[in-house]
Amino acid sequence: MKRSILAATALICAFATPTHATDAIPVGLDAYAQWDRWPQQRIGVRAYMRSTYDRDGGNRTADASHFLYAERPDFNVALDILGRGVLYFVRTNHWHGSPWHYEVDGIDNIVRETSTADPDHPVPDSTFEPAAAFPPPLAWTWSTTKGADLNWVPIAFDRSLRLAYGRTFYGTGYYIYHQFAEGTPLSTPLVPFDLTKPPDPKVLDLISRAGTDIAPRDIARAEKRVTLAPGQTAALFEHTGSATIRALKITLPRDRARELSDARLRVTWDDRAVPSIDAPLALFFGAGLLHNRDDAEYLVKAFPTSIRYAADAVHLDCYFPMPFFRSARIELVPPPGLSSPVPLSAEIRHEPFGGSPAASAYFHATYRDHGGGEPGRDHILLDTRGIEGSGDWSGSFVGTSFTFTDRAELRTLEGDPRFYFDDALTPQAHGTGTEEWGGGGDYWGGQTMTLPFAGHPIGAPRPEDARTPDDLVHSAYRFLLADLFPFGRNARIQLEHGGLNEMSEQYRTVTYWYGLPAASLVQTDRLIVGDERSESDHGYRSLDATAPQPGLGRRTRGSSEFTLTIRPDNRGVMLRRTLDYDLPDQKAQVWIADADASAPRWEPAGTWYLAGSTTYYHSFPAHETDPPNPEVYKTDARLRDDEFLLPLRLTEGRKAIRVRVTFEPVDRPLLPGIPPQPSAWSEIDYTAHSWVTPSFTLPAR
Repeated sequence: MKRSILAATALICAFATPTHATDAIPVGLDAYAQWDRWPQQRIGVRAYMRSTYDRDGGNRTADASHFLYAERPDFNVALDILGRGVLYFVRTNHWHGSPWHYEVDGIDNIVRETSTADPDHPVPDSTFEPAAAFPPPLAWTWSTTKGADLNWVPIAFDRSLRLAYGRTFYGTGYYIYHQFAEGTPLSTPLVPFDLTKPPDPKVLDLISRAGTDIAPRDIARAEKRVTLAPGQTAALFEHTGSATIRALKITLPRDRARELSDARLRVTWDDRAVPSIDAPLALFFGAGLLHNRDDAEYLVKAFPTSIRYAADAVHLDCYFPMPFFRSARIELVPPPGLSSPVPLSAEIRHEPFGGSPAASAYFHATYRDHGGGEPGRDHILLDTRGIEGSGDWSGSFVGTSFTFTDRAELRTLEGDPRFYFDDALTPQAHGTGTEEWGGGGDYWGGQTMTLPFAGHPIGAPRPEDARTPDDLVHSAYRFLLADLFPFGRNARIQLEHGGLNEMSEQYRTVTYWYGLPAASLVQTDRLIVGDERSESDHGYRSLDATAPQPGLGRRTRGSSEFTLTIRPDNRGVMLRRTLDYDLPDQKAQVWIADADASAPRWEPAGTWYLAGSTTYYHSFPAHETDPPNPEVYKTDARLRDDEFLLPLRLTEGRKAIRVRVTFEPVDRPLLPGIPPQPSAWSEIDYTAHSWVTPSFTLPAR
């Protein structure tokens, strides 16, 4: 990796390491209520997205109904996790798959949708059941979303979580969850989900205010009227000193709004050489164009952004908290071909920045015009490596706004989102499609919709319905708050264009993220299993392990021990293992000892578990209420990364740890009546990653 250019620049300011007590991570409903802490570094937290995607890399039945295993015909498991965490989001297509089993710490919570009883006659204005546990605006069904059932109600678990489908017809879905290293300070104790307790009404009220002014009112306000002239950049805001922007609002004349869709919003923090926000105006606020086909009041009525039409004006509002530590400059660049000057106004509200900058991050909006893309390769929406001259970035990925066609070609929506964090070789997040990512189903039926965290704001239902070329442009947005993705060194956000990367529609994307140009997760060691020197250097010992296989390391049904170097100033340690996923349901008990102790004392660290394997089943019966008709498949994608978070009490202050992993057989069949496949613990390599306080400095002026 390149070193941050900041490290080579004369320094005027360095920030002290914050104490752990000040860094409590908002969890559960607090993640919404404490939305002002969106920029906070999530040290000790990892996020994952699992789904029913086609493991063969294709798009079998639109990435639906690919399951890990089944225990009985009405319990088809799509997600299986051990440890402590929170399931923050679940998306399914309509009611398909219902009744769903949310099994929390071994307790089965059955959740339905009102169309479950008679799926041939869907219930208008359907709801989840029990409705009190899954109310809007945290949960919505297909009648509002135009095709999907969406659930943002936090489902906390202490020991385990399984999500299973009661039916397998069109059982598509994706799921985002967080796990926490033991000892990570949290805003509130994690209490396992209780189906009888509805979400806090205050949180529901807050999110219901999406589209309104949710920022504090009693803070500093800067208002400015400017004229945006052809070829001349307009300054909207300049500030010296540290602060956090809480509202960025721009008002345009309605009759000129469409013309300003591609004006560029540019925001530069702390006199950095490159703006951190440089994006087309409409796309930044959540829509591909400022084109209001249906004369709606809102094009976008989301939680952090909105586009509202009122009388002769269009109001563009953004409420992402945006901290800066020395200065801020906000500019608007006129679009090419602007015909004549346009009067507009801007309002920026800001408050004093509190806390340590090293515990926070700059807000970014990274724009890419992908054109038609490259056949066979994902669009790369964001790769933080090298952005603004820094190789390392720590922060969180918090959303996307994008156009995916300018010809009303909606088959582009078959493309899967895939996200890689912190040098991982396989994605920590793999979804089922682009429309699903945007909160829809069945291409939204061509209809538009706007919700607090997902939407499809523009586009005609069918090409023949287009009244102007603008009607052929479709866009979507997806914002992440409770379900954001933290990263400690880098992030790469990718999106297929079509189910096989075969579509050539024009994509334009804005990726929203918080980032500080310094690492919070540092790889400190790597053991290459099967490499004689590496095994010797790390004291690797495994009496029952097989001889190494080229590219596949070893496997064992016993125990392995090895030593890994870590940072003594660590705030937690993550182990990452590269493995052969051909072996099913790999499970091991993990023990840790101080490698520098003369007589190591082994202490339990938890269970390392990865459900499923390269062998899986697909079930798509002819009718909704038919029993499963499973077909077994096997993918060639054998190599996979998996992560395990160590308790802070076992790593804090230590320079090296001795690790013992002891295989524990699961012996569970893929399907009832099929003998279990033999398994073992696969180990190709292990890496140790230490969470640390980012070493962040400001350059000299």
